[in-house]
Amino acid sequence: MGSKNKLRRFKENETFNNVFQPSRDELVNSVYELKGNWNKAVFKNDNPLVLELGCGKGEYSVALAKRYPDKNFVGIDIKGARFWRGAKTAIEENISNVAFLRTQIELIEYAFAEGEVDEIWITFPDPQIKYKRTKHRLTNEAFLHRYKTILKPDGEVNLKTDSEFMHGYTLGLLHGAGHEVLYANHNVYKQEGSPEEVTSIQTFYESQYLEQNKPITYIKFKIK
Repeated sequence: MGSKNKLRRFKENETFNNVFQPSRDELVNSVYELKGNWNKAVFKNDNPLVLELGCGKGEYSVALAKRYPDKNFVGIDIKGARFWRGAKTAIEENISNVAFLRTQIELIEYAFAEGEVDEIWITFPDPQIKYKRTKHRLTNEAFLHRYKTILKPDGEVNLKTDSEFMHGYTLGLLHGAGHEVLYANHNVYKQEGSPEEVTSIQTFYESQYLEQNKPITYIKFKIK
């Protein structure tokens, strides 16, 4: 994407009422105004709140919002020029139960209050295979601790990935730490009875992976 295109998208994001872009300072050094108030201030209802971490273009967040009009969705990514597409689609199609937050995922506890979130989706994250990159792996112990803080006690986490490494790493970590694995499958499109919200929604890249016969893996779990 050219720099002109990026700038145009950044400018347009600033005009969207479904995009929120707090600075790091706003999050870390003061109490962010939406922390604990997402449903009240943004969605104007008490429906369950669901996050998609590393939402990319926002395709999954928008598709989930369409499928579940009685839930609220927030797609989170640091790359605003990417989720511009999802935010624009939501406005054009009048989908009012999805919003986008531009921030780093490690700051998630500053953006959401303790027990504010019902469910988390992690879709096709970078597996960060090299050992020195493990601190950026979105299902490592530090991230799970962050998720536990903002999730309700019975909150669930979904991991959908094309990386068998990420799938195996996460399963091993969950079992080793005594977390509750509700469902695990290393090839959801080949398995009968796979959850419908997992197989009926596909991102652009996911459809490409499927064309290459790459297995798509999925885990649903609770953090104990």
